[in-house]
Amino acid sequence: MRIGELAERAGTTTRTLRYYESRGLLPARRGGNGYRTYDESDLKLLRQIRTLQDFGFDLEETRPFVECLRAGHPEGDSCPASLAVYRRKLDELDALIGELQAVRARIAVRLAVADGEPPLCEMGGQEL
Repeated sequence: MRIGELAERAGTTTRTLRYYESRGLLPARRGGNGYRTYDESDLKLLRQIRTLQDFGFDLEETRPFVECLRAGHPEGDSCPASLAVYRRKLDELDALIGELQAVRARIAVRLAVADGEPPLCEMGGQEL
């Protein structure tokens, strides 16, 4: 398929596909006429990239998953490098969740004080 069809099927733009190509994430094959050509495996790569980006992975973090697919694995997350990225991302998310919980607790205390109420313990609803 040509670049326009791939972009349409993947739900992206041709500009994005060219960018992925320049970053080495999408293969740069050309037909005899000089046009870029793609196949179903390229569509699978793009779907993997898009799914990971929807999960909050940056483009470089998708590289191990793409390489895993290119190596012939049926899923991009079945290789050790992909699993390592998953683990790092979970650690990052856990840290962010902890930070957000701490901020939420501080805001809840400030709100209680501003409302003239004694601050409540987040866990049991008891006064602090």
